Amino acid sequence: MIAALTLLVVYIALGLPAAIVGIPWALLTGDILPAYRMGIGVAALGLRLAGIRVEAEWRAPLDPAKKYLFFSNHLSNLDPPVLLPLLPGRTSIFIKRSLMRIPILGYGMKLVGFIPVDREGTVEGAKQSVDRAAAEMKRGVHITSFVEGTRSRDGQLLPFKKGPFYLAMETCAPVVPVTICGTEKLMPKGRLRIRRGVVRVVFHAPLEPAHYATREGLMEAVRASIQSALE
Repeated sequence: MIAALTLLVVYIALGLPAAIVGIPWALLTGDILPAYRMGIGVAALGLRLAGIRVEAEWRAPLDPAKKYLFFSNHLSNLDPPVLLPLLPGRTSIFIKRSLMRIPILGYGMKLVGFIPVDREGTVEGAKQSVDRAAAEMKRGVHITSFVEGTRSRDGQLLPFKKGPFYLAMETCAPVVPVTICGTEKLMPKGRLRIRRGVVRVVFHAPLEPAHYATREGLMEAVRASIQSALE
């Protein structure tokens, strides 16, 4: 429980002051980057102090002039604070709409352009999420999605949601498959307890949507990449 309490204390002790400073600054200046960086910094620091070490492997270089779609597997509630600090520049992310209702935190996530997704998975809701993600990319940010849509209990890949792949085919933005390993052992789905340990994150070579005739073909290629590094 020590790791979980440490993480909670850090997020409250540093997250609230970051929000108190970052949110008004963003509203006054229109510059949301400082608020984003403070939030990501608190997330990364919390993991380190809780005894969670993150090892990242990049299997191909990225073009700093391009905006990417990062499509990852999902094992634990630790995945977002593990993954986001590793990404270059600023990213928007698909998240459950219910998280946007959390006081202060939800407003901060809305302010930095995170994209709410409905659990019901209606066609209209998916279209709205895809349209909003495309608009965020035009503003110059990456997009991140945990493409299974929920956490896997056993570490095996679940079926992928279609929305992110509609986005990929629509924008033709290169897709970086991401494999996260180890978070399911440190904080399994349904548990509040967190263990100390090592998390491994593999960033695979980007895939070009234009090279695939169908959305399903791209989906299978992303699945194969993620699967190749699963423990």
